[in-house]
Amino acid sequence: MTLPVDPHCAVNMWRVPITLSIRLHLLAPSALLLGASLLTACQDRPAVAPSARTATVEVGVVTVSAQDAPLQLELPGRLSASQVAEIRPQVGGLVLKRLYTEGTLVTVGQPLYELDAASLEAERARTAAALQKAEAQVAAARAKVARDAELLRANFISRSAADDSTTTLRQSEADVAVARAALDAAQVQLRRARIVAPIAGRIEVSAVNAGALVTANQTQALTTIQQLDPMHVDIVQSSTELLALRSQLESQTGNRQVQLVLEDGSLHPQPASLQFSGVTVDRGTGTVTLRAVVPNPQGNLLPGMVVQARLLAGTDRGVLLVPQQGVTRSPTGDATALVIGEGNKVERRRLQLARAVGNQWLVTSGLKAGDRLIVEGLQRARAGQTVTPVAAGAAASAPKVRQAASGASAAR
Repeated sequence: MTLPVDPHCAVNMWRVPITLSIRLHLLAPSALLLGASLLTACQDRPAVAPSARTATVEVGVVTVSAQDAPLQLELPGRLSASQVAEIRPQVGGLVLKRLYTEGTLVTVGQPLYELDAASLEAERARTAAALQKAEAQVAAARAKVARDAELLRANFISRSAADDSTTTLRQSEADVAVARAALDAAQVQLRRARIVAPIAGRIEVSAVNAGALVTANQTQALTTIQQLDPMHVDIVQSSTELLALRSQLESQTGNRQVQLVLEDGSLHPQPASLQFSGVTVDRGTGTVTLRAVVPNPQGNLLPGMVVQARLLAGTDRGVLLVPQQGVTRSPTGDATALVIGEGNKVERRRLQLARAVGNQWLVTSGLKAGDRLIVEGLQRARAGQTVTPVAAGAAASAPKVRQAASGASAAR
């Protein structure tokens, strides 16, 4: 007698027929137990489920549509003070006092340094005395002219003698004018011994202290004053973009405002106003410098800070904006995208991109309104493949749903 053979049982590889011709009383009890266990194991083994069909890949798509986009340019810029004054002495001498507090705001005409003015005072006194001497000579010459006029009428002197007296008077009057000018110059030099602020602004650290010897018009500045309200923003832009920007600004009405993005990503509360652009293109970089003026009442902006200037130059009407996540780059650097075509087949398109608008690309060619652009599941989709398009955001949950369904079928 032969035992029934189960095609799914692991013991079938032996194909060993077992007969019952042997007498049962000769079988060992252990052999009987082994046979019973083999039959039980084969009966408990579940049947292998048939292979599941391959599911269609689901991708998330967005429908491309025409819309309006602000013509907003974001360009790098650097802040600078609207006015800068380097303080240098105009006369030489020892520094007696520093009359300001470093880092504070100063006003026009505020005293900053006091120099030793002893020699300058002496020069002023000398020129004042010279003026007095010249004025005395004028008085004497004027009296002589009056006397000579009377003598000339009485024919006691010649006409040439009277003319000489008049000439002497005029020379004395000229000497008075020279002495008065010298006195004015001495007084100017004396006033320059007290150095004052030429502009209002924030003053820097002093380069000299009391007791330092300074000279007139030296190369080293004593300190620097910078006017921080308002501030200048120097914006660098390529000459090609400048031509397009000018055409947009000419057609735009209203203020030409620039929004500043600071280094920490925050926005400056006061917008800047575009003033002018440079007239020379840098030969090395091909760029032109634009200048804007921004209010800085709180003093948050400092010279030398790098900012991003957002310039709103108008609005582009009826353009195509697509999410940046749906655009990739080929090995050659070309912008490409996957689009759902007829029969839900994937097509690869080559795009021409104009600029970025937030987190979107402005597309000039390669797409048209109504195209379904794949933005999710790009790793699973290939050109020519048939896919199942769903709205963007729904494709991400689809793998989990299919995994849960397969787990339920396995449990059954």
